[in-house]
Amino acid sequence: MAHARISSNIPPDIDPTKAPIAFGKRALPKLHEELQSPELLTQQRALMALCDLVHNPEHVYHATEVGFLENLKTLLLHYDSTVRQKTTQILYTMAMHNVGRQGLIKNGVISALTELLDDPVDICRKNTHQIFEIMAKLPEGAVDILHAGLIPLLVFKLKTESDGIQELILDTLSNCLRVEASEALATGAITILKEKLTHSSVAIRSKAAWVLLEIGTHPEGKSVVCEEVIPALVSLLEDTDPEVQASATGALMFATVKPQGRFSALGAEAIPPLLKLVAEETSKARLSAIKTLTMLAELPEGRKTLLDHTDTFQQCLNDPCEAVKRAAKIAISVIKWKPF
Repeated sequence: MAHARISSNIPPDIDPTKAPIAFGKRALPKLHEELQSPELLTQQRALMALCDLVHNPEHVYHATEVGFLENLKTLLLHYDSTVRQKTTQILYTMAMHNVGRQGLIKNGVISALTELLDDPVDICRKNTHQIFEIMAKLPEGAVDILHAGLIPLLVFKLKTESDGIQELILDTLSNCLRVEASEALATGAITILKEKLTHSSVAIRSKAAWVLLEIGTHPEGKSVVCEEVIPALVSLLEDTDPEVQASATGALMFATVKPQGRFSALGAEAIPPLLKLVAEETSKARLSAIKTLTMLAELPEGRKTLLDHTDTFQQCLNDPCEAVKRAAKIAISVIKWKPF
């Protein structure tokens, strides 16, 4: 005969570390209340449950409507490291959705995250920098980071953070400095970025060169790059990694827009490695290398040297990329130009 028995074990579909989620429209308001609970365990379990919900953009939208972001901003300063970790994880997940990014900007979350740059827990800092990296891809987000005064802090953190976080910082800086570079220049960013060009990590070398490229798009940035960085960029033209070569060539291209940059590049013997990149049909740096050599050909010394290498540019006229063919045609005309 069968007997009814009640097991003392928790059902398999219930996670004791997460708060039980209420049904339907009541789910988020209930978690919102629990986040404000004076009991640490209740807050932790609510955050664990919310971590799952915010993967859905619809839930992110409702969370911003309910007022979650103000609560989450407060929890960023919580004494408990688990609370801070889960809070930054939730904000990172929300930032993956457009509605979440808009909510973070509207509610001033970027400024609040500044407090976590010195957090003793590595994962809290990493989550924070992941949020900055995503937000900086949005023009409004980049402006928000600039207005929060984060650039000097991010530049300084390049000296102390782990390689993984440094990569995130460099990505954030490249997007922000595309908008405005003066603050970074004032904080000595060029010196620190120059050091990163010789880093053992391929990703860091490439990303540092890319940040210098973005700085070089600004008039004041070009001058500083010309004065301090061109020899280091020329050395990267022969790097073993194609991405590093491409980033360095791009940065050099912007720097040589100024006459000072052209003289500096010639002095650093940039022509031979640039010609090598032009000759490699699969080189990611080919277009930038052609444009850089075109600018160097505007100097008599550069033109004289390149006259013996017009065949290299002639080969580019058969390239499937229209931009490469157009750039090569211009380069040949500049190299062969003769004064009347």
